[in-house]
Amino acid sequence: MDALTQTFSALADPTRRAILARLATGEATVGELAKPFDISGPAISRHIKVLEEARLIERKVQARWRVCALRRERLAEAENWIGEMREFWEAGFDRLEALLEAEDADEKPEKETP
Repeated sequence: MDALTQTFSALADPTRRAILARLATGEATVGELAKPFDISGPAISRHIKVLEEARLIERKVQARWRVCALRRERLAEAENWIGEMREFWEAGFDRLEALLEAEDADEKPEKETP
């Protein structure tokens, strides 16, 4: 699976998006990440594993804690792709608007002058 597909696949889940939003404020232990969710420990571990495999987060050991941190560069790749798509669609809409305005101007009857 290519990197962009893996990123968007990981972002498709609201729990994983919430985890990333929390990590955007700073590093957190797995326990801290699990706290706001009413899901099992193994379930939160699976979410973290998906995010780690998508390279959206990194997990490291500090003393006896497993700490997670956001990897912003992978999100930047997705943001760049979205920006390119936005530019493409906006350019298309601008061309469509210009075309519709030109057609509208052609359809207006000219006023006769006495």
